[in-house]
Amino acid sequence: MASRMTSAGVLSLALFSTLAQPSFAGGLDRGGYNIDLLFDQSRFSSQAAVIYVMPQRELKNARDTNTSALTGGGNLNGRSHSADETENYAVPYLGFKAGYEGGDCLFDYSEPFGAHTNPGINWAGANNNIETKIETHNYATTCSYKFDVGPGQLRLIGGAFYQEVEGFKERLVSTVPIALGTGTGVGRLDLEDNGWGWRTGIAYEIPEYAMRASLVYNSRVKYDSLSGTVDLTQVPVVPGFGGRVTSVFGEAEAPDSLELKVQSGIAPDWLAFGSVKWTNWSVLQSIPLCPVATKGRACTATSGTQLTSLDLLYRDGWTVTGGIGHKFNEQWTGAVSLTWDRGTSHGYGSQTDTWTVGAGAAYNPTDNIEWRIAGALGVLTSGSSGVLVQDGVTYGNDVSYDFGNDLVAAISTSIKVKF
Repeated sequence: MASRMTSAGVLSLALFSTLAQPSFAGGLDRGGYNIDLLFDQSRFSSQAAVIYVMPQRELKNARDTNTSALTGGGNLNGRSHSADETENYAVPYLGFKAGYEGGDCLFDYSEPFGAHTNPGINWAGANNNIETKIETHNYATTCSYKFDVGPGQLRLIGGAFYQEVEGFKERLVSTVPIALGTGTGVGRLDLEDNGWGWRTGIAYEIPEYAMRASLVYNSRVKYDSLSGTVDLTQVPVVPGFGGRVTSVFGEAEAPDSLELKVQSGIAPDWLAFGSVKWTNWSVLQSIPLCPVATKGRACTATSGTQLTSLDLLYRDGWTVTGGIGHKFNEQWTGAVSLTWDRGTSHGYGSQTDTWTVGAGAAYNPTDNIEWRIAGALGVLTSGSSGVLVQDGVTYGNDVSYDFGNDLVAAISTSIKVKF
């Protein structure tokens, strides 16, 4: 048949496609969850990869809408009305897969979620954000068992992962200390926690046609012991908490997700692939943080115990990808893809829809080594951020701003050794 793939080497094209298309799916997405190495046909294989992402989001027409000198950072409208919000970042991945007969297990390290915004202190929205950084570290074991069903093989997938999160946020709380010469007025929030998650899935494969369809669910990770500090040593004028560091607690969840991936040979040495992923970013709304001294009482925005909060207010994310791969010869393969990510912001924040084109190549100097390099170029679509009322609580009344269509670029590379 015309769609039959006669060379085993072309089967890696769809695995390669995930490297050719870095994720810009909004929320706190970085590398996401990736278990593609589990499907490698070698008995043993290892992979090291890194994606370097360069988003260029510029905030414009910023206006300070809370000019209180005590709690709103003062009137900042004399500062710059524009700011470069985003920072470049790298996403590493390490994985090792071992197989025996119908069983395969993958052990990997990844950084699925994260964020880093750094508009600085010299813009009109410094009372909302000076710098925010969130990092995660994920250690996972995923196994599968496959057996013959019809013309192909059915694969059952299951696994677990341990995840760590840490981060901080700085903002200008008050300009009074600056005027009095008693501090910078900047407050800082530090947080950390860890938790466990699990995954399950199913896949059906017909290797001779390079056909595979997989559906994988990744559970939420509960950060129910989120802990950290609010440092107001540079803001001594805040009643009750100024001039000191206060231990705080809260709880949050990393989102669950469901992803469908499909690939198939469409002609000799040609492959089509696609995926649809839903991520439950709406579990991250406003995260209230309360002094440890108030433990045992409700920690909510309306309880009277909240000291501060981390306001995200996300909606669910959808990511749709389609692409084509081709094997040029025994050493070179390539792939191109197009991805649409639905933005997770809806009136608060700057994460709007993203369109991205990815392309790359894989080089196999020997049967045991594969080197990949890829790039992506995309558009972060325009929008604005301002007041948003949710569950009776008003957010975004400290600053408003706009942003245009901005560029995002990424490069990635990996080395795989299999035997």
